[in-house]
Amino acid sequence: MSMTTNATPILQSLELVHQGKVRDNYTVDDQHMLIVATDRISAFDVIMPTPIKGKGKILTAVTHFWLDKLSHIIPNHQSSLSVSDIIKDPQELASIKDQAMVVKKLRPLPIEAIVRGYIIGSGWNDYQKTGSVCGIPLPEQLQLADKLPEAIYTPSTKADVGGHDQNIDYNSTVELLGEQLASQVREVSLQLYKEAADYALKRGIIIADTKFEFGLDDNNQLVLIDEVLTPDSSRFWPADSYQPGSSPESFDKQFVRDYLETLDWDKNPPGPELPEDIVRQTTEKYNEALQRLIG
Repeated sequence: MSMTTNATPILQSLELVHQGKVRDNYTVDDQHMLIVATDRISAFDVIMPTPIKGKGKILTAVTHFWLDKLSHIIPNHQSSLSVSDIIKDPQELASIKDQAMVVKKLRPLPIEAIVRGYIIGSGWNDYQKTGSVCGIPLPEQLQLADKLPEAIYTPSTKADVGGHDQNIDYNSTVELLGEQLASQVREVSLQLYKEAADYALKRGIIIADTKFEFGLDDNNQLVLIDEVLTPDSSRFWPADSYQPGSSPESFDKQFVRDYLETLDWDKNPPGPELPEDIVRQTTEKYNEALQRLIG
């Protein structure tokens, strides 16, 4: 068993095989896993001790929406089994049915496929130092949160809980995946981002950046896995108040990051407790993203 946090497993009827920053993975059989999106929240790669009430349900609903909407671009890991097919105990089912999904077991790729349409976060830090992001030169004199001339693919390594993801250049992904697969991941990621960003903008949300994860099936076919275009894996900004030059308002966990930046905390575990008003406002922001995207 690969355990990476100290959180108590939610389910007792299945074997917990991996516990990540936000999601708990349980084995179902040789072909399937059950993924539970918990209410845990991480910032700066540290899990906060205070959960965000209702967050797991929102992440699951948003992921289901995007997996269905984008399935014409690439197959995804959704299975034909429902949670109620797997969890027979009524109490357990009630506790996780809206924040879990049964997925196919796949071989995950060792990178996170990040696409940026705007310059913010670690990309902005890299740009200030080098004028580029992950080896991609960018125009001079960009402001914080500026829209890029076109979306760019800026992959990173995957860190275990407690570690930090590291930005890498495209050639590093070729070394990890091989040229053909690395190219496919890049092209699919850009296509997914562009279609999702166009859709979201019509509903008042700018998707500034996002990360995708992929796996391979038994036929070495590329498959979209994990959460997709959620407020946890993306930066969502309200389009009507967007102004480059400062960090925009957001419907994502940037709100929590901004609060944490005001504290005397070194961004190493353990994370600080979150005040009740920060928890409440974070839930409201995640919920608004859900309502704008899905209705």
